[in-house]
Amino acid sequence: MTIKRRRPRFSPAVFRCRSLLPHHSKSQTFNLYTSYSSQVSSQNEKQASIITKTPDTKTKLSHIFSQPISRYELLSPAHVTKVLLTHRNDPGSALHYFKWAEKKFNMVISTDPYLVLLHILAGSEDYYRVIRNMLNRMVSDCLSGIGPNLVDQLIDCAKRFDLEVNYVVFNYLLNGFVRAGRFIDAIECFGRIVECEISLSVWCINFLMSRLVRNNLIEEAKDLYAGLVVRGTYDCATVDVIMRACMKEERFDEAEKYFRQAKGSGVKLDVSVYCGAIYAVCKVPDADYAYELLKEMKGLGWSPAEGTYTCVVGAYMNQKNMVAALKVRDEMVADGIPMNLIVATSLMKGYYLEGDLGKALGLFEEIERDGPAPDKYTYSVLIQGCCRHGNMHKAKELYNRMKLSGIEPDAYHVNYLIRGFLEAELWEEALVQFHDAVECGVYNVFMYNVLMSSLGKAGNMSEACNILDDMLSKGLVPNVVSYNSLILGYCRQGNMDSASNLFADMQEKGPKPNVITYSILIDGHFRKGGTEDAMKYFNQLLSQGLTPTNYTYNILLNGLCKARRTSEARDRLKKLLEDGFIPDCMVYNSIIYGFVKENAINSALAVYTEMCESGICPNVITYTTLIDGLLKSNNYDLAIKLKNDMRNKGLKLDITAYGVFIDGYCKRRDMESARELCDELYAVGLSPNTVVYNSMISGFKSLSDMDTALMLYNKMIQDGIQCDLATYTTLIDGLLKVGKLLEATNLYTRMLADGIKPDVIVYSVLVSGLCNKGQVENARKIVKEMESKNAVPNVLIYNSIIAGYFREGNFVEGFKLHDEMIEKGVTPDDTTYDILVSRKASGNSSPISATFFNL
Repeated sequence: MTIKRRRPRFSPAVFRCRSLLPHHSKSQTFNLYTSYSSQVSSQNEKQASIITKTPDTKTKLSHIFSQPISRYELLSPAHVTKVLLTHRNDPGSALHYFKWAEKKFNMVISTDPYLVLLHILAGSEDYYRVIRNMLNRMVSDCLSGIGPNLVDQLIDCAKRFDLEVNYVVFNYLLNGFVRAGRFIDAIECFGRIVECEISLSVWCINFLMSRLVRNNLIEEAKDLYAGLVVRGTYDCATVDVIMRACMKEERFDEAEKYFRQAKGSGVKLDVSVYCGAIYAVCKVPDADYAYELLKEMKGLGWSPAEGTYTCVVGAYMNQKNMVAALKVRDEMVADGIPMNLIVATSLMKGYYLEGDLGKALGLFEEIERDGPAPDKYTYSVLIQGCCRHGNMHKAKELYNRMKLSGIEPDAYHVNYLIRGFLEAELWEEALVQFHDAVECGVYNVFMYNVLMSSLGKAGNMSEACNILDDMLSKGLVPNVVSYNSLILGYCRQGNMDSASNLFADMQEKGPKPNVITYSILIDGHFRKGGTEDAMKYFNQLLSQGLTPTNYTYNILLNGLCKARRTSEARDRLKKLLEDGFIPDCMVYNSIIYGFVKENAINSALAVYTEMCESGICPNVITYTTLIDGLLKSNNYDLAIKLKNDMRNKGLKLDITAYGVFIDGYCKRRDMESARELCDELYAVGLSPNTVVYNSMISGFKSLSDMDTALMLYNKMIQDGIQCDLATYTTLIDGLLKVGKLLEATNLYTRMLADGIKPDVIVYSVLVSGLCNKGQVENARKIVKEMESKNAVPNVLIYNSIIAGYFREGNFVEGFKLHDEMIEKGVTPDDTTYDILVSRKASGNSSPISATFFNL
């Protein structure tokens, strides 16, 4: 038997034709022949002979078909098959006879008559439509039992009756399974056809693949495609289908891979595949490659569509390449495609993200004048841009223009405006916008949350709670963000009772607290000094089955360190490491800082070593904290070694690190080294801040060099660096000690004029200095000034004045002041009784404790 393959003439119209075959009910189709005669009657054989030999076949067939059916009661499938075979070269006669036999007798689908007829009809293109309809009916009838094994039956039939195998039959068989939605059977059918080395139309294969993709059988389609690539039986339409399958799953990089593979294999690709590839590449995103493909398309004589240009512009905008995006826009316009709204809106966003809000607004005015008309998204982009740039007047104007143009704003537009007003600290405008939106019914939970969060940050908790009540009255259900914002606001105020009450209310009728809720409460209690309460909430977090984040662990360990429970924090860290916790640099920094504050520098160094051994790289904060501890413990050599190690690792000293070293040298009164570091600080492009100046001023004050200290103070003012309370306290104390009472008094007046409120240390310095210079009455005036400001003098201030009176020999006033001190609830200390018992005070000594005021 020879297998001949003929190419069918496919036309979309063919597949829209109705079936010419008579329709059978399921019961008729399912009836089986239960018995047939083992031999055909001689009369039937005679009639068959007549059919074969008579030239006018149609006439003779009509004569036979008109005979009473009783004469053919013993007609069998074998007989029908035999008659059909006599017309193997006349498909029309074979079909006419088969239809007559099928109408008169029940025949089982997939028996020899059906199979033989399919092979015969495949001999003429005029009957391809009939083949298709027959196979569609056979496959779609769920009771027929037809499956992928029909491939083997068709081939076996062709071998037995020496019929030509035409691949058209198998194309339509596969097509029938696909149309019936029997995709697994279709895949198996395809496999059997391929195994039998029967060619299939690429169109038929593509139809199978496209239906697999449409029905989300993506992996099956990919497996099928892989086999097609190996055999080389695919075309650009196949590539298009598999690329779209990947893009359906948002696997754009995979779609790009299929495109590159097909292109490299020499498959002739069409414009549709190129457009799909550009879309996929833009989503990766790889804007440069997308633009390269765009140029290839133009080089092949294809004109890219508007959507293709739009994709490339969008890809460049996502990569923040404004220059390239504008270039593609210009090419688009040059090719006769007007700039559409999507491109214009993308460019507007690009302009304002680059900081050029003016160009964004200019482009908006251009499209509003020349078209296309801005839509809701365009207004959203520009309103957001104006809010980000703080141009709230323009943002509000655009919002009003949007409404006038007939575009109804939604909650997102209002949210942009409210956030913009709040960030610009325009509270009244934000609240007005909020209430207008609520009256218009344009509001959501997110809007309420934004307002509550901002009010909480500003410390206006009463108004924030009113917003929550209004939210509930509107029928909105607060989410976990709503409660977290309010709890955070209370924690920032240190109002842990209200925070805890709100948390309890949340547990009772609100959403379930999350890790962030607990983290806020833990941090709030640590900051307030409530270490045990913080630990209670941490344990409650664990009992709720929540998993702490790194942020939570950082809060816990940092809080323990600040509570001087650094050893406990270190032990917890070791336990967490055993449980698989991966700490970051911040965790180690907290523990190192805790040990430094507890003067346990060796423990801090040990943690630093553990940190390095675990593969965590120390940062500038790590080194700065350790160097500060080493300098305070007078271990200058190791501090300098760490500084050099820090530089060797490529870390640059920041202003804080320089400040630590300068302060260390100043405390040692090594002002020459301190000056050298200041010069180095300038050399690396940094400028000294208030902390650095204060260290230098304190260093020169300790050397009684107040001229240089005052020169630094004047330079601070000249350079616009803020002088703080520490600056004035150091200068006043130094001036008083060198006897420059008038300059000290003038500086105190300047401090008050700058709006800096004195604290107990400043008052102590002033009182002590005045008393040492015999200005006891003026010192008493300072005390009265304190009392007028509701500041209570401490024992050191009383000791200075009592000592001053005793130096003058005014013991009566000294003892009166002692009685007054007790009446005001100030407890005398050992220095007080030493002064009273000895009834004298050294003129060269100050009763102010060095531990209280150490500059």
